[in-house]
Amino acid sequence: MPRTTTVAPAVRRARVGVAILFLTNGALFANILPRYPEIKVQLGLDAAAYGLAIAAFPAGAMVAGLGAAVLIRRFGSAKVAVVGTILTSLGILAAGLAPSVVFFALGLFLGGAADAITDVGQNAHSLRVQRGYGRSIINSFHAIWSIGAVLGGSMSAVAIALALPLGIHLGISAVVFCVLSLVALRMCLPGRDDVTEEEAIAGGSEISGALRRGISGKTVFVISALVLLSIAGAIVEDAGMSWATLYLGADLAAPAAIATTGYIALVGAQFIGRMIGDRMVDRFGQRAVAQAGGLLIAVGMGLALAFPTIPGTILGFAVAGFGSATLIPAAMQAADALPGLRHGAGLTIVSWLLRLGFLLSPPFVGFIADNAGLRAGLIVVPIAGVVAIVCARVLERRRTA
Repeated sequence: MPRTTTVAPAVRRARVGVAILFLTNGALFANILPRYPEIKVQLGLDAAAYGLAIAAFPAGAMVAGLGAAVLIRRFGSAKVAVVGTILTSLGILAAGLAPSVVFFALGLFLGGAADAITDVGQNAHSLRVQRGYGRSIINSFHAIWSIGAVLGGSMSAVAIALALPLGIHLGISAVVFCVLSLVALRMCLPGRDDVTEEEAIAGGSEISGALRRGISGKTVFVISALVLLSIAGAIVEDAGMSWATLYLGADLAAPAAIATTGYIALVGAQFIGRMIGDRMVDRFGQRAVAQAGGLLIAVGMGLALAFPTIPGTILGFAVAGFGSATLIPAAMQAADALPGLRHGAGLTIVSWLLRLGFLLSPPFVGFIADNAGLRAGLIVVPIAGVVAIVCARVLERRRTA
């Protein structure tokens, strides 16, 4: 007779808790994103200075991300995720209330550093819960993150429509999601984590260890392609986070409440892509799905930029979001299965270096925007689609029975 796996009630309860953490993480940052154009005007920033300032968030994430392992080992992944959530909310609130670009960037830097620790903590705890289920459930958590991003963006759109002051809006967001994270903590698994997958995600020593042991040229080539593939996905996401509202509002003269829908459309379509992504991969293979996604990104945003209209641009961001849905998960899964590396080393390298996309994209787009317009700067999105098509060739084809 086939064996059935019984999931303990505490593990089922913890799954709900982790889902709340992912929802909260997606919603917090999404609350400030649609108000970036307002902050840009208040601080008197040009596109280049704006791009450099908002790059402080991923810069903070890159600085702090590799230090999360120590905190997780000492305090446990759930507590680390919740404390990181609270600190992220405070950093975002400080950025929203900043009187100058320096304090704006500093608030984002602190928020990004805390967000990276939250990200590692919640992913680590999701793997602990997944082991209790005995099957893969981690993709569902990332889909819930996308729901949180849609929720946060929608909250911001309502705040803009009601002319709610930025401080009040972000203060409400901070209180609501900090309370939710504390509720989630009571639902998560107690105690500290085992030294298994958690360190594979959070352990910066995996990178230095892999380099000391030496890896083959083929492995270097493959992991470089996977890093580029994940960065392509990051560039698409950053375009929606950092520039969609500004482009629709300033360049296409969309009303403020409508301008926010570019980002909402991107993450909403990304959520749909992630919900059906596993079935598509099972049927067509990682390579075909990622290459099709790259094609959607290139064509969707290419046409939106070539023929700029408000509905067409919102649709273009949605198509790009759908196309990018599986790129980063595919790169991480392939990196984790690379031969010749300790378990988790490839995953750590890709998950850390993909943040370069979030770090370098905003100032690069801003520089182009100041010299040739934001429409020209957003050409990085179709280019990212082409990069995804090329780099996806290192992914696995569809498996045959």
